[in-house]
Amino acid sequence: MEAEDIRPHRAVDRLGMLLARHGTVTNIRMRQALGVTGLTPRHAIALMNLDDNGPMGQQALIEALAVDPSVLVAILNDLERDGLAERRRDPADRRRHIVEMTAAGADALTKVQEALTAMERELCSGLDEKEIVQLYGLLSRINTSAEEEKQACNEE
Repeated sequence: MEAEDIRPHRAVDRLGMLLARHGTVTNIRMRQALGVTGLTPRHAIALMNLDDNGPMGQQALIEALAVDPSVLVAILNDLERDGLAERRRDPADRRRHIVEMTAAGADALTKVQEALTAMERELCSGLDEKEIVQLYGLLSRINTSAEEEKQACNEE
């Protein structure tokens, strides 16, 4: 089937428009869900990365989050202020900082995961398990670059 054969009749129903609309709504719902934790999506993603990878260098975290160094510094300042993460000098290279999640950060991350799970469950309530797995697989294959993601994250 040709792409023009599956184009909707209304412009607002084009695939890009649908993705943008649902992305906007999902972003709003995610921020509302995270509101109970007092964290922003960026804070949550930083904690998730620290949970997945353990203590890591600031440069590795910059790359994982696809943000500018100044953005990461602001995120880490907030997390440190709230006792959720800490930075320390790498004993092997004093120029390098290691970031580690604290016990309070792990507790906050549990709340984040619970809030996001509830939000995702509600968001996908019209889909069965097989459709959710299929949607995840399809969305993970959409062609976007790390540079575009970094640009989008830095514009938030």
